[in-house]
Amino acid sequence: MAQYATNRHLQVSHEWVTETAYLELKSSILGGRVLRARTPDGIDQEIHALLVTYQILRTAMTDATDSRPGLDPDRASFTTALNTARDQIVHAAGIIADTVIDLIGAIGAAILDNLQPDRRNRIKTRMIKRSNSKYQARGPNIDRRSYQAITSIDIISPDP
Repeated sequence: MAQYATNRHLQVSHEWVTETAYLELKSSILGGRVLRARTPDGIDQEIHALLVTYQILRTAMTDATDSRPGLDPDRASFTTALNTARDQIVHAAGIIADTVIDLIGAIGAAILDNLQPDRRNRIKTRMIKRSNSKYQARGPNIDRRSYQAITSIDIISPDP
């Protein structure tokens, strides 16, 4: 039973990290916009670029918080890292011209200057959401089972 609880905790943690990453990609990096690419190859390239950008920013956040012993990595702000990186690109600032590379850099310095407050202690453990409602929905004969669905996406481009 303890092994099951540990595995379930890891699965919930993994789902939480995935949800957070998806939210940051969709809301922070894209700003709620849709992908610009119009071809399958373009979409593939754009998604890979987003994932690489996300991973680089997360690495910069980790490097910054690791530079201060005892600093909780949760205090680093993804939005601060993203905005600082955008500013560097727009202004072409922080270009590496020397052989000495600072692992913290401008992004890390901005993160450390704008730390989030300490997280509050969790007073209640995370719980898995119930799979079905505790209320009967409009009668007893409603089928609540999940069925496998197959979807297809057709990308239609105008003729040249």
